[in-house]
Amino acid sequence: MSQARLISAIGTPLTEDECLHVEGLKAHLEDQFQHEIEGLLVAGSMGQMQVLNDQTYRDLIRESVELATGKAEILVGAGDTAYTRTRQRIEYINQFQVDGVAVLAPFMWKFGQSELIDYYRALADVARAPLYLYDLPQVTGTKLEWETMFELARHPNIAGAKCSDKFDWTRQLIEQVDERNLNFRVIMAQPHLLDILVHFGFRDHLDGMWAWAPHWSKAIVMHTEAGEHGQALAYQRDLSALQRLLIQYGTDCFTVLMNERGIPGEFGARPRAKMTEQQRQQLLNEPLANRLLQPVVTSQ
Repeated sequence: MSQARLISAIGTPLTEDECLHVEGLKAHLEDQFQHEIEGLLVAGSMGQMQVLNDQTYRDLIRESVELATGKAEILVGAGDTAYTRTRQRIEYINQFQVDGVAVLAPFMWKFGQSELIDYYRALADVARAPLYLYDLPQVTGTKLEWETMFELARHPNIAGAKCSDKFDWTRQLIEQVDERNLNFRVIMAQPHLLDILVHFGFRDHLDGMWAWAPHWSKAIVMHTEAGEHGQALAYQRDLSALQRLLIQYGTDCFTVLMNERGIPGEFGARPRAKMTEQQRQQLLNEPLANRLLQPVVTSQ
């Protein structure tokens, strides 16, 4: 059994009027299960939680829990702009059996570290499931500092953190958690370093790139753990290049490639610009896109 765990930050497939595309969600999750992804982050930044209307958010949580229970660890994103809005989301999530609630620092307005400690403690008191700090300063503009995390780790319902900052910062956090003997799970988001991190025994990995290419992501883990580093590196290079393809073609690239893989729906809300037919054909003619659309057997 693999020692490394991959948690996919899944997308949210939408209909033309931005309701949940239920069949698209079923196909998306089945794609993850087929390739033995161990966990899901539903309604994270990849799932565009902050731009979903309230009904679509609720539908996404309900359907995801129904489809994924017993098949994968289920984390749910709930962070919003302030305490009341985030609390309301958590109160809805409390109806379901999930494995954790991932909460971003409030965005739009900036708060100090003492205010963030109060914020997270109050939310952890409300949540039935363990609460995970979601450190994404590139998006929120707010950095959760080490001492803030260590103080919050004392709360009995704060289980850990999902860290999307630079690897050096996250590695030092892990070292200090170990030195302080804290029961605090650190989940990494370093898709460009997956092969190296798996090789050196880092266990928990969460990213949206696994949702794009679960077959490549799982192949990196399998080949690395088998000592087949050349094969792992080949998949790692393709996974990293896929992220650069997104930058080149824009966010609609995800929708086009998912649809080509048989997963319907629009994986982006307005005002996302759609690709023209010419752009779409150019994308699909990319050698990397062709490789993505080829199946990879990941079971040993």
